[in-house]
Amino acid sequence: MQGKFNGLRTLIMNENECAYYIHCFAHQLPFAIVAVAKKHDQVNSFFNVVANVVNVVGASCKRRDILREKQLLPVVEALENDDLLSGQGQNQEITLKRFGDTRWGSHYGMLLCIISLFPHIISVLEIVAKDKSNSSEQRFQANYLIEFMQSFDFVLSLYLMRDILALANELSHALQRKDQDILNAIKLVEICKKNLQMMRDNGWDSLLSEASSFCLKHDIDVPNMNDVFLPWARSRRKAREISNMNYFRVELFFAVLDLQLQELNNRFNEVNMELLLCLACLCPNDAFAAFNKHKLVRLAQFYLVRLAQFHPKGFFTNRAYGT
Repeated sequence: MQGKFNGLRTLIMNENECAYYIHCFAHQLPFAIVAVAKKHDQVNSFFNVVANVVNVVGASCKRRDILREKQLLPVVEALENDDLLSGQGQNQEITLKRFGDTRWGSHYGMLLCIISLFPHIISVLEIVAKDKSNSSEQRFQANYLIEFMQSFDFVLSLYLMRDILALANELSHALQRKDQDILNAIKLVEICKKNLQMMRDNGWDSLLSEASSFCLKHDIDVPNMNDVFLPWARSRRKAREISNMNYFRVELFFAVLDLQLQELNNRFNEVNMELLLCLACLCPNDAFAAFNKHKLVRLAQFYLVRLAQFHPKGFFTNRAYGT
């Protein structure tokens, strides 16, 4: 995965077509979480807006300085009133950084920054929208971002993706530890799946409460969940007659989590998990303490099935056996 051996999988598969390939767990997570979530239209729009916010606010040193000053003032005031503790490592400056699909954790960190800097980001966007020296396109984009960010749709998506990425972020850091072993990695993946399922089963009320509290704090309208859902910035004539509760809970909350669980189950499927568990019995640590003959037999059976797939007539060459 470090690019040291480019095309290694292809080289091995060319030499032995029966080889199994299991992608690095730690590198699968960004694709399984962020990329899959973007398949949902609402979440995809949300991440596009977040990317545009970073581009607009961070477009110049002047705007970054304004954001820094607006962040600093309430901190200084709180310290003077003894509402905040001072000390090494506390009250650090928060900055908006562009996220990237190859830099795991950047999406999660960005969402935390937006939650923390939300009123200051809105203030910077308002300055951009009112500044006549900016082009009409820049002012229009700033106004669009202000309107979208101050919608309940945006806030709910913000907290939903923060919670999902928080679960995956913890797992990702654990998987990237150099001393991580196969058995523990598999257990961590299963824990992540269970936590996502628990969130789907029991997390709606707390998510709605937290998003609503954020909206009330920042003067954002919270829709009545029993009213008819009206899509933001879309034709209302073509809107379906569904309630806000049905849309936000079923078509957003459930739909996104179902996508996550389905993708995790596909990427970390039972065959891959069992194959790795069987492989772990060959670990030489502690004088092969993990050795298990039943798992070794099971491991051999996996390759017999693989051979049968490529040679259904039962003709096995030495090359197929890898000898």
